Amino acid sequence: MTVKAGALLLAAGFSKRFGSSKLLAELPDGQSVFSHTLTRLRQSFSDVLVITRPELTNRLTTSEAEIAAFDQAKCGMGASLAFGIARVQQMEWCSCLVCLADMPFIKTETYTAIGAAAGSNRIVIPFYQDRPGNPVAFGRVFFDELRHLTGDTGGKAVVNRHAKAVIHLAVKDNAVLADIDTPRELQNLQTRYSQV
Repeated sequence: MTVKAGALLLAAGFSKRFGSSKLLAELPDGQSVFSHTLTRLRQSFSDVLVITRPELTNRLTTSEAEIAAFDQAKCGMGASLAFGIARVQQMEWCSCLVCLADMPFIKTETYTAIGAAAGSNRIVIPFYQDRPGNPVAFGRVFFDELRHLTGDTGGKAVVNRHAKAVIHLAVKDNAVLADIDTPRELQNLQTRYSQV
């Protein structure tokens, strides 16, 4: 029976603006960006599926989650998301949080709140001060559409087609807006969230 929510953690990007793999960059607590994201996510969800590139599968610490290698990650985020959702469809999830591995400062309680608001026919988007963020939870009824995404287009097109199903969840966690693209951004975010 389809009764629970799970999380799909996208970790297949190429970090072109970062200069090296940003997911392996070390944070002050000694964990990598990826490990920090996964640790917080796993405190809210027992089921986490990580999508990454084949060359990263042995470099990411994933003892607490299933990992799947996508050899066409160069095709973009939409393609990676579609690959992941195809795997998710084989699981008994009523909804799926689509999470980005380069957002290590999102609070565990934020993941929990999004998961609690999710449902099989809902799309839940966290909003911080009227600004949309990540992760976004998609109900199972939208999985087929997500599975057919291509290129670098994420789930935004699916969100736009189903405006009546969208729930705007107000959160107090501004980290839902904070992804990492450059070393400078990582440094700034580390300073901002050093007390979190």
